Amino acid sequence: MLKTIAIIGMVISINGLQAQEANITSAGNASGSEGTVSYSVGQVFYTTNSGTNGSVSSGVQQPFEISVIIGVSEMVGINLICSAYPNPTTDFLTLKIENFDNSNLSFQLIDINGNLLENKKIIVSETSIIMSNLVPAIYFLNVIENGKVLKIFKIIKK
Repeated sequence: MLKTIAIIGMVISINGLQAQEANITSAGNASGSEGTVSYSVGQVFYTTNSGTNGSVSSGVQQPFEISVIIGVSEMVGINLICSAYPNPTTDFLTLKIENFDNSNLSFQLIDINGNLLENKKIIVSETSIIMSNLVPAIYFLNVIENGKVLKIFKIIKK
């Protein structure tokens, strides 16, 4: 008798459980020599929550990425930091240079097709780069000293 009541109780509690659910056409993981990515295709309904620091879409995979693509390893004493607020960026990037003489430094902002969008000399240790006039896409930020690329950052514009 006690066993029957326990089974009925488990059946009732299992029917009351809910989980996230989405009708998608395809999903999976893809991997290669550079890493792994999870994907889903075909989600029709989602909700977006916005705040002062950005927004997030419930049920949608969120990009979070600023990558150092290349760096010159023999450069001693250089600390290049590229910060985007929020990430992915919407309005501006801040390029911060520490522990390095920036008198010969410049930056280039390049789109995914290789088009040069901006090329400026770096005058101060923190440089703001306006992104609000650009379309959402992936961009590359090159930091250059005397014509030699020191670092390349991958930037996502939302």
